[in-house]
Amino acid sequence: MKIRTRSRKLDKAWLREHVTDPYVRLAQKEGYRSRAAYKLKEIDEELHLLRPGQLVVDLGAAPGAWCQYIRRRLFARAGVSGGSSQTVGTVIALDLLDFEPVDKVQFIQGDFRDEAVLHRLEVALDGRPVDVVLSDMAPNLSGIASADAARMAHLVELTLEFARAHLAPGGTLVAKVFHGSGYSQLVEAFKRTFRAVKAIKPKASRARSAETVLVGRGLKQRSVVPAE
Repeated sequence: MKIRTRSRKLDKAWLREHVTDPYVRLAQKEGYRSRAAYKLKEIDEELHLLRPGQLVVDLGAAPGAWCQYIRRRLFARAGVSGGSSQTVGTVIALDLLDFEPVDKVQFIQGDFRDEAVLHRLEVALDGRPVDVVLSDMAPNLSGIASADAARMAHLVELTLEFARAHLAPGGTLVAKVFHGSGYSQLVEAFKRTFRAVKAIKPKASRARSAETVLVGRGLKQRSVVPAE
């Protein structure tokens, strides 16, 4: 009974925090699916990552808030008369979970760790270099710190491997990491891969969250993707 009472109190506290969160309210007002859009918005406004004409890959895309923000940045009104819109960029999203489609965003459902899913993503790229890789991926947390850190590190390492193989020479990787065990090793891996590395804790990230965003820009050396 004590456990149930504590659980109810935690649920009520979370709900109270959620409904009063200014980013949640702003997301509802501006039509974003989650407050996470403002994490990317803050990073983009600070570093000027996203521009019309780019090819952007969004890993861990559900529920689609980052895709929404990217699409708004990569699309422009075209034509003086008629006001039709045209695509001035390409967005490819991937996630284990399905979500409501975002217009003009190509979605691949599957596990990024699965070679067959990665192959589908590479086919979608069709040999084109990627301008920006965004990763909001995180493992299902077990509560065991060492195990969770190892799973997160593995995801980040796979993302770095993908970036080395597919980013344009001047491209950018933005990846969520956990600030804790293994964090310094991930920073060093970024520094080995990119000419410039920056750690950012977005204001839209909850204060109690251990998440940090690592941004790498300018590949030191691009991997060669083997021919099939």
